[in-house]
Amino acid sequence: MRVLWRALGHFLTTAFRRRLSLHLEIVALRHQLSVYERSRPRRFRIEPGDRVLWSWLARLWPEWRERVRLVQPRTVLEWQKRRFCDHWRRKSEGRPGRPAIDPEIRTLIRQISRANPSWGSPRIVGELAKVGIVVAKSTVEKVRVRASGCPSPTWRTFLETHVKDLVSIDFFVVPTMRFQILFVLIVLAHERRRIVHFNVTANPTAQWTAQQMVEAFPFDTAPGYLIRDRDSIYGAAFRRRVRSLDIEEVLTAPRSPWQNPYAERLIGTLRRECLDNVIVLHERHLRRVLWSYIDFYHRWRVHQTLEMDAPEHRPVQPPELGEVIEFPDVGGLQRHYERRAA
Repeated sequence: MRVLWRALGHFLTTAFRRRLSLHLEIVALRHQLSVYERSRPRRFRIEPGDRVLWSWLARLWPEWRERVRLVQPRTVLEWQKRRFCDHWRRKSEGRPGRPAIDPEIRTLIRQISRANPSWGSPRIVGELAKVGIVVAKSTVEKVRVRASGCPSPTWRTFLETHVKDLVSIDFFVVPTMRFQILFVLIVLAHERRRIVHFNVTANPTAQWTAQQMVEAFPFDTAPGYLIRDRDSIYGAAFRRRVRSLDIEEVLTAPRSPWQNPYAERLIGTLRRECLDNVIVLHERHLRRVLWSYIDFYHRWRVHQTLEMDAPEHRPVQPPELGEVIEFPDVGGLQRHYERRAA
């Protein structure tokens, strides 16, 4: 009986309500019924459209709290707050306070700061402006790589900066057929990997080595810097002679042959391409073999660091000059190729 009286009360209340409020209630009740029908037992499946509908009803219908049975009213309010935040986040996307820096510009700033550790941010900004890139000082501050400690040029930087005025000297030993040890001194110019001077002796001394420097650099051809190791053969007599030629000595660190890389690489090349394939008879024979190889080295051997050119510039021969012919060098140990007309 109580159910009938409640139903009659609902009917009378509905008869005198506004038409809009009645339609909204019908929409709310039917929507909740559809959610119950599509959901599994004891588990409601709320979709984004459900949240949008109830957020809309909460704004237009004052009585929505009494009719919502699907969730708690505070849940609907949370949906509405979330929609508000999502709306303004979408409107602000792509329009931050400052545009993002291009990855290529970021990489360039790091490259410049690594290559020039003494440069500050204003100088980097100015350098970028000269190539048409406008960035703020604060951006460079965040992106650039900071040097640790006092900025100092690396050994490689020193070599590249003074390559036109650098020579290296070094000794290496060659055994003869009679088990005699011969010492070979080489003097190498860095710019074109050219062997300026070499000589052979069985008894190297500081005076002999100093005389080789005079023979290597006659008149005013002395370089600005001479790279060498700390061998005791470079004694007081040698240092005085080098000083008289106005050459500044650059000493490598103890047990650091990598600091004299060009001379070490040349010695390795001499061994691999020539001396490892020859039985040296005596000092005169070794000198003759080295002369033959050095002539090939200067005129024909190509170097990667010289862009596949020889120390003495070797022109490219076009196909019109004829067919490719092989020519032996260093007694047949090496070969070079030229085009010759038939």
